[in-house]
Amino acid sequence: MLLQMLKSKIHRAIVTDANVDYEGSIAIDPAILKQANIAEFEQVHIYNITNGERLITYAIIGNKGDICINGAAARKVNIGDVIIIAAYALYDETEVNWFGSKPKIVYCDCEVDHFSSRVCEKGTKCCIKYHDKEEKKCL
Repeated sequence: MLLQMLKSKIHRAIVTDANVDYEGSIAIDPAILKQANIAEFEQVHIYNITNGERLITYAIIGNKGDICINGAAARKVNIGDVIIIAAYALYDETEVNWFGSKPKIVYCDCEVDHFSSRVCEKGTKCCIKYHDKEEKKCL
């Protein structure tokens, strides 16, 4: 049996642009994509914390600092909205290690609330965490 499980998550990213005239996708800062282990053209789910909207699209490599929703999905966000970007993968149940296989998580806007302990010295806004084990790294 295959289980669909969270593979990667970019938590509390802030939308920097919304371009309705582009053909679709979400453009994401290449450093964040790499750290989150999300491939270009991989399907991602977007959960808008600000307004409750949910949508599915695919990731593309953007410019440094980009979190830009493109195409029709751009009508579901506003610049400044806080979102979660999630990627899922199928795993055979025999592959799943219930206590060791955890998703790769990138926390954005580390200065907010309970993420204050992960503020990066370089002034960037994203930190990487492997579920239970933090790797403090500035992007």
